[in-house]
Amino acid sequence: MKAVGVLDFGGPEELRVVDVPERHAGPGEVRVRVHAAGVSPGDTLLRAGLISLPGVRPPYIPGQDIAGVVDEIGEGAVTGLRIGDRVMAAVLPTVPSGGGYAERLVLPASWVTWAPAGTTHAEASTLPMNGLTALLALDLLSLSPGRTLAVTGAAGSLGGFLVELAAAAGLRVVGDASAADGELVRALGADVVVARGDDVAARICAAVPEGVDAVADAALIGAPLIDAVRDGGKVVGFRGVAAFGRPVRRISHHMAFVPDYYGKWNKLDELRHRTEAGAVTLRVAATFPAERAADAHRLLEAGGTRGRIVIEF
Repeated sequence: MKAVGVLDFGGPEELRVVDVPERHAGPGEVRVRVHAAGVSPGDTLLRAGLISLPGVRPPYIPGQDIAGVVDEIGEGAVTGLRIGDRVMAAVLPTVPSGGGYAERLVLPASWVTWAPAGTTHAEASTLPMNGLTALLALDLLSLSPGRTLAVTGAAGSLGGFLVELAAAAGLRVVGDASAADGELVRALGADVVVARGDDVAARICAAVPEGVDAVADAALIGAPLIDAVRDGGKVVGFRGVAAFGRPVRRISHHMAFVPDYYGKWNKLDELRHRTEAGAVTLRVAATFPAERAADAHRLLEAGGTRGRIVIEF
């Protein structure tokens, strides 16, 4: 079957269409005919050889989100899915079977749920990984309605989900944005929008002098944001919390490690329901055929995209 992977780590030019053995669904598994795979920063890190892949042999196949159609259900798979159902899933590309840039993918049944009604495959593929990350971050922060959350990178894919889900939970949201993205971040649900960039913590403090109750740092700013958090508040990071430095002023540090929510079917299905209810917006920035995966990575690494880039099979 067709997949997109790298034989040698490096730049986008190392991505190529490869032929890999076709797998079938075993006990407790389902197989998805993949029609769309989201492109994420983690995919570029894997391609460049910056992610550990113990026991994985080339071709190394990136991809953390997929959407497609169920074409096999293994014996004993506990699922309401049927052959032909449109589905989505978050994927772990660091296992020997590889990631989501492939025509067919076998996954544990608990990792797969229906795609939101009325969405395209490309749209559905933008939801699982970043949506689960945002849900996990908010669960870790466990803020009561009325509390204030600052979200950095609020116009991005992860940041946008954080803003929408936090607003739906009754939180007061402060989001950062460029001048061009201010209206977008407000439309996503931010109550207050501050200018992004250097000294964003000072601008958050000016908007909320008493300090916010928590920060979700999707922009990976790190330690400078501590100044915007009240004593006893919380911060959550997304690629390790060491960037926040040592805990001070009783501020608790958390890390949203999204594989912790892989297999939590109820969380993935919650994202489906929230999307169908209009509480979550799916944004596709661009689509590319598998043969142009390198261009998809180049566009992501150039920066400035709003929404997810998608590879289609």
